[in-house]
Formats: sequence, C-alpha cells, structure tokens
Amino acid sequence: MVMLFQKFVDAWENKDAQAELDLYHDDWEMTFHSTGKILKKHDMSLADREKMMENIHQYNRRCIYENEDILVMHSMTDFPNGTTDAVMMVITKKDGLFWRTETGSTPISKE
Repeated sequence: MVMLFQKFVDAWENKDAQAELDLYHDDWEMTFHSTGKILKKHDMSLADREKMMENIHQYNRRCIYENEDILVMHSMTDFPNGTTDAVMMVITKKDGLFWRTETGSTPISKE
C-alpha cells in the first residue's frame, strides 16, 4: 500500500514542488466548494506550486486516515492575506496517486 501523507508533508517541508506534483495522477482534479471551481493538474505549473509553497504556511498537520483508496488530512494554514484556517483535505486515490481532492476550511480567529 502506498502511503502518500508523509510524502506530501516532506515535499511541503522541503519546498519541493516537483516531489509534490509527482504525487498527483495525470487526471487529478480539486474542487473548491467556495467557488465551484475545478482545478486540474495541467492547470498547475511547477512555478505556481513553488510560489504557493513559499507563501502558504501549513502546520500541525495530521493524517486522520489513509488507506489505498483515500487520504484524509487536517492542518492549520496561514494564507498570504493574513488569515488562518483549519483545513480538511479529502483525497481519493487512483493508481497509488492523488486523484480527486476536496477541501473544507474554517477561519480561525487569532485573538
């Protein structure tokens, strides 16, 4: 069984955008519930991922559950606009890679 959570964390900790992109199936899609927008793998350049890794700070990452079909993870995330959200990611897998991603986030007060 291919476990992807630690590979994802390592890629982010090392700011290794190529290692992160290698985790995504060619047919990968991410659904943004806030806008309905769907992002596909070919919509992301290596430079886009590198910039995102520089500007977004994820911490307190936890693997809630992972098996050969699904990964559920949670993190606290600081965004460039100054907000902090608790972010849940649910990722279904195909061929041992990320295939479909959906996220939900809750704004966290810094007070």
